[in-house]
Amino acid sequence: MIAASVAGSVAVLLVFGVAAAGPLGDAVRQAVADAQAGQDDPQTVVVPPASVAVAQLGSTPGALPGVAGRVDLAWATRVATSTNISLRAIQAYTGVAVAKQQEDPGCHIGWNTLAAIGSVESGNGTYADSSVGADGVVSPPIYGIALDGNGVTAIPDTDGGAIDGDATFDRAVGPMQLIPEAWRNWGTDANGDGVADPQNIDDAVLATANYLCHAGGDLSTEAGWKKGVAAYNDATSYALKVSQAANRFAAAAG
Repeated sequence: MIAASVAGSVAVLLVFGVAAAGPLGDAVRQAVADAQAGQDDPQTVVVPPASVAVAQLGSTPGALPGVAGRVDLAWATRVATSTNISLRAIQAYTGVAVAKQQEDPGCHIGWNTLAAIGSVESGNGTYADSSVGADGVVSPPIYGIALDGNGVTAIPDTDGGAIDGDATFDRAVGPMQLIPEAWRNWGTDANGDGVADPQNIDDAVLATANYLCHAGGDLSTEAGWKKGVAAYNDATSYALKVSQAANRFAAAAG
C-alpha cells in the first residue's frame, strides 16, 4: 500500500510490495503541510474497539444485493442517523464487516474502522460534491491528485488511464482512494453485479478490508490495528484521525 511517511520536512509516499493504496489529494496535502511545519500530531492514538454490526437474520425481501444486504436495515438506519453518514455508505461498511467476520473471523475488523478510513479519505463518498447512489456507485467519480512527484512519490501510469483516468501518472480512485495497482491486487465484486468497480462503495470497502486484514492480522489488538492502518498510510496524523473517527462512530452506535 502507499503510506505517507515524513522524512525531515518532506512527506513522501512509499510503495511496499506490489499492492498500493493512497490517500485523497487533500489528505496528501495535509500530510505535506504537517511535515513542512514539523507538526506530525503529538496526540496519542487510541485504538478503537471493533464495533460489531448487527447481521440481518435470514433473507429479507427487497434487501440490497451483495455485502450491503447482510446487515439489519433498522440497525443500519439508526447508526446512519447517529453518525451522520449516509445509510447507503453505512450499509457498505457494516455489510463488509459482517462478511469479513464470516470469511475471516480472526481479523476482527470493525465497521467503524472502515467508516473512519472512508471518512478521512473521501467524506464517505461525498468529496467534491459526490454522493453514493442506491447502487453504491459514487457520482461523480472521485479521483485523487496525480502522483507526479510533486510532494509525493512519482508513480508513472500503470493502467493506461483505464482505472484512474490518467494515462501519465497514477491517481488514487474511489471513496476509499485505492490506486490502480492496489485495486488490481485487492479489488473484488462485493455487490454481485459481476463488475469490480473502485468507484462502487461496496467493492471499494471490501477491497480495503481485504488489505487491512492481510496487513494487520488481528485488528482487535493494538499492534494489529496500528499495523493495518499504517500499511494504508503511515503518518501518525493519519492514524490519529482514523482512530478518533472510529472511536466516535463506535460510541455513536452504542
